[in-house]
Amino acid sequence: MHLRTTLPKKILAWYDNSKRNLPWRVGKKSPKKLYYRLLSEFMLQQTQVKTVIPYFNKFTSKFKTLESFSKLSENEILKLWEGLGYYRRARNLLASSKVLVNQYNSKLPKEINELKKLPGIGDYTANALLGLVYDQPTVALDGNVKRVFARYLNKKETKINFENFIALNRKKLFCTNRNSDFVEALMEFGALICKPKDPKCIQCCLNKSCAYLKSSNKVRTNKRKKIKVMQYDIFCYLNKRKQIALTKENNVGFLKNFNLPTIKKMKKISKNTKWKFLKNYKNSISNQKLNINLYYRFSNKIPRSHNWHSLQNNKEFIPSFTKKIFNQVSLLF
Repeated sequence: MHLRTTLPKKILAWYDNSKRNLPWRVGKKSPKKLYYRLLSEFMLQQTQVKTVIPYFNKFTSKFKTLESFSKLSENEILKLWEGLGYYRRARNLLASSKVLVNQYNSKLPKEINELKKLPGIGDYTANALLGLVYDQPTVALDGNVKRVFARYLNKKETKINFENFIALNRKKLFCTNRNSDFVEALMEFGALICKPKDPKCIQCCLNKSCAYLKSSNKVRTNKRKKIKVMQYDIFCYLNKRKQIALTKENNVGFLKNFNLPTIKKMKKISKNTKWKFLKNYKNSISNQKLNINLYYRFSNKIPRSHNWHSLQNNKEFIPSFTKKIFNQVSLLF
């Protein structure tokens, strides 16, 4: 599985002419480089660029440096992150920023094993940061990059040992002295040209040597996500002061440790119950499709694990999942 020496040069030439103007792409000597790259890499995990841009701009307009960002409280970052989803990223990002500021003098560790000790940083993010911040010869293996190599070789991703593949082609991949640009160029190329569906093969700068394009037996590279359908009953305690009782003690995998009404796996509700049916609706979180029955009751007494929260309080962090519940039960007032 050897590559041609022209591959990185061709991708970099394409990148120079076609790259997007993204707010986290600053000059190599910019003092903002580490902060902007750290913030954007966490935000871009499992989230599209167009979704991330307004959040990135919001954060960087409020907090100009990594040092000021690191002083945020967890509630503050979660409120600013509200709507971006995958909230564990926000917690890990904040924790990592505090470690970098307090233990590394606002510098990024240069060794990958040291870098991976930071919260929320695995192989992909560590390699991306080392390449983007320090111009180290690395490849950040996200879905886009794996697809580029798999298509170029016309092999299934599962049949490629990417670590061995990169080691075998190391001299060819890093022959340009533009390591940071190449890290980003590969990801950009996968996002804009070698797309999961309808790749732009005619425009592709690699089409003369691409095994996928030449083959009559093209390997399928766009994997279908397995969708789980989950059934839940949600029980909302309400009072006349427009408050809802929330708890962090729900035994569900998504939105763990967040304030939510009582959530239980769906089952038949007794006709003698005090709970009143409000609505059935659908929701999606990650690879789960949720079928939800929403129930309510007015009561001044609530379980000990619950606390009253205002339906009209916009100052607290509320996940989008909970906001949808708030919108439904608010119609009762």
